[in-house]
Amino acid sequence: MAQMPIEPARNAPAQPTQKKPGVFGNLLMNIIIPTVIMTQLNDENRLGPVWSMLVALMFPLGFGLHEYWQTRKTNLISILGLVSILLTGGMALLKLPPQYIAIKEAAIPSILGLACVISMYTPYPFVRTLLFNEEIMQVGKIDAALQRLGTENEFSRTLQLSSWLIASSFLLSAVLNYVLAKWIVVSQPGTPEFTAELGRMTMLSYPVIVLPSTLILAGALFFLVNRIEKLTQLKLEEIMQGSH
Repeated sequence: MAQMPIEPARNAPAQPTQKKPGVFGNLLMNIIIPTVIMTQLNDENRLGPVWSMLVALMFPLGFGLHEYWQTRKTNLISILGLVSILLTGGMALLKLPPQYIAIKEAAIPSILGLACVISMYTPYPFVRTLLFNEEIMQVGKIDAALQRLGTENEFSRTLQLSSWLIASSFLLSAVLNYVLAKWIVVSQPGTPEFTAELGRMTMLSYPVIVLPSTLILAGALFFLVNRIEKLTQLKLEEIMQGSH
């Protein structure tokens, strides 16, 4: 009996991997390009103070929307970042006094810090969203080890301490934001000087604000990992994603 020829299995087309932008991409879209536009194109014979600011704000706004379109994920920080951008543009168009910029700059991280503290008394502490999540740690394996060793209560206290560290990073950011804005943004909205000052504030925000806050967050992550190692008796490669 003749056998029917077997058609070789066709390989399913590989799903395209979504490439996340690196640190340089984030800096380019959120800091470098807006800074160049607001400081170099704000003269009346170019874009002018209002249009240069609006065009500059479109880059971080468009970048944030593009990231959402690619990942279909939202988080509180991204939403507040977009709100901050829109508030900056709205304040400039309404020509509010420059001190409102300083208040707005301090308000966003203050809201995050307050949300972090409040979340400690809910079933969903903010630290779980920011640090203790599946993208960073092997949560299932850690939870199983905590249950096996009966150290869940000690881990809950660890999450609370980590939450206070995160809240302190937002408080530091709020203070630095306010001081930086009060120091730099002194001109009236709608003027080339005001737009240039916004550009300088954006440029300085990374070394002055982001780096210290990031160091505190890194310290919180180090503390959390160190405590997890002790409470679960797991090794680092068994805790962190992609480390094995």
